[in-house]
Amino acid sequence: MDIWLPLCVLGVIVSLPLHFASVEHLELEARYGEARGRRIGEVLGVVSGWGFFASWIGIWVSPQPRFYLPSGLPMIGAVLAHPISSIHLILAVPLVSLGAWLGVSGVREVTLRVAETHRTERIVTAGVYSLVRHPQYLGALIAHVGISLLLSALYSLALTPLMVLVVYLISWKEERELINEFGAEYEEYMGRVPMLIPRLGKR
Repeated sequence: MDIWLPLCVLGVIVSLPLHFASVEHLELEARYGEARGRRIGEVLGVVSGWGFFASWIGIWVSPQPRFYLPSGLPMIGAVLAHPISSIHLILAVPLVSLGAWLGVSGVREVTLRVAETHRTERIVTAGVYSLVRHPQYLGALIAHVGISLLLSALYSLALTPLMVLVVYLISWKEERELINEFGAEYEEYMGRVPMLIPRLGKR
């Protein structure tokens, strides 16, 4: 097996403790002082966030076996020197589009700075945040499946359960810290809006 895929998986895992530390705002400020603690948290947030994202992209594009769903439809073009399956394209486009919409909408609601540093000054409950508490992470998971299909990346698709677990752990940790910071206000929001899977029907 090529070494790049294991390195990218390791990068995702190594990003976890950095991300956990970045959202411990109250502890960082108590230990280092308000201004320095805030700055350390923001730096850790940017490093862990972009490191996680780069590692995730690496999982998609790393050399790995390709798979193709049987459909009888022709191959079209190529991505990374691999043919694009028509059926994979048909399945991938709506998934990637939905994932991108959730991600971009989430960033627009909270601002790019908050998305990068994981430091929020208020609880956002409007827009996509009225559907799920972590729309950016849900969007990333949906896009992951779509991109894995588009690239016919077998190991990337097989790693989906790991990525779901990582996203869940990140979401869980962020929420523990948000409860510490915002208390009952965030707990009330948690009671109304699901973490990652939108409720069907009347809300």
